[in-house]
Amino acid sequence: MTKLYRRRYIPDEKILLKDDIIVTIDDEKVVTKWKVLSPVHPFTHGASCYYLKEGFKVSKFLDDSGDLVYWYCDIIDTEYDEKEDSYTFNDLLIDVIIEKDGTVKVVDLDEIAEALENDILDKAAVIKAVNRASRLLDIIYSNKFDRYKRPIEKV
Repeated sequence: MTKLYRRRYIPDEKILLKDDIIVTIDDEKVVTKWKVLSPVHPFTHGASCYYLKEGFKVSKFLDDSGDLVYWYCDIIDTEYDEKEDSYTFNDLLIDVIIEKDGTVKVVDLDEIAEALENDILDKAAVIKAVNRASRLLDIIYSNKFDRYKRPIEKV
């Protein structure tokens, strides 16, 4: 059975996503659905699509009624361990939030600066993160984001 891990750098942690349910998996993407561990946010559950080759994860965050709260995109780097049949999704810190009204926010840029300054991430990883975030923003601003929402719209 395939295992999924989330690796964060700030704070430094690697967590087994033991309660996430894998809906589909192939060479290009992993689609999951999940519930929040502690309901302290306006959302309680959602679904995510990890785009393995493109380096980002698109998630829809839903409330108790199943209504969209917002779309949340993480910039990631993925490692696959064939022996364990596991994916580790390394969070490269930059995130993009798309509100229901279409407002786009880029968040956690201070964290990537901190990671570079404190040698948590090297220059190559920061360049990769910034380039992937830039590409994702180009997709959003050119009205091509619907394609990336499609795998999880009905999950």
